[in-house]
Amino acid sequence: MAEETNPLNELLHEELRDLYSAETQIVKALPKMAKAASSPELRRAFERHLEETKRQVERLDQIGEELEVKMTGKKCKGMEGLLAEGRELMEEDLEEDALDAGLIGAAQKVEHYEIAAYGTARTHADMLGYRRIAKLLQQTLNEEGATDKKLTQLAESVVNYEAVQA
Repeated sequence: MAEETNPLNELLHEELRDLYSAETQIVKALPKMAKAASSPELRRAFERHLEETKRQVERLDQIGEELEVKMTGKKCKGMEGLLAEGRELMEEDLEEDALDAGLIGAAQKVEHYEIAAYGTARTHADMLGYRRIAKLLQQTLNEEGATDKKLTQLAESVVNYEAVQA
């Protein structure tokens, strides 16, 4: 295991705090996105992802305990910006099907941010010898990738088609 004073270790701690902030912001945003969705499939996808995100927060809590890192106290400005864009979209006067298509795009921006952030943190944890933590971060990374694929399938099979037909 890496020493506490290792600069990469300090960076990992910051990355984990940032992810924790991002995930807790997402937990607050997903119910609003689900409520704004008119497509039942999209609403269910957001509701399922909310439950998964809550488990991801618990996983980050577990990592924080293991590393003795306080996970709170940092604001993820990147996620704050992405979620603000999503809120702006929901305030637009868009036709329901177009709004659903926009919500998928907004959600995928969030997923792509998370994929990049979790991939980086996982690599740093692995390089520092935190194999168990790297495995937990990889588990979340796999979930984020799967969510992104599900959103793409939903967009291509239902939502975008309905938006074009409207």
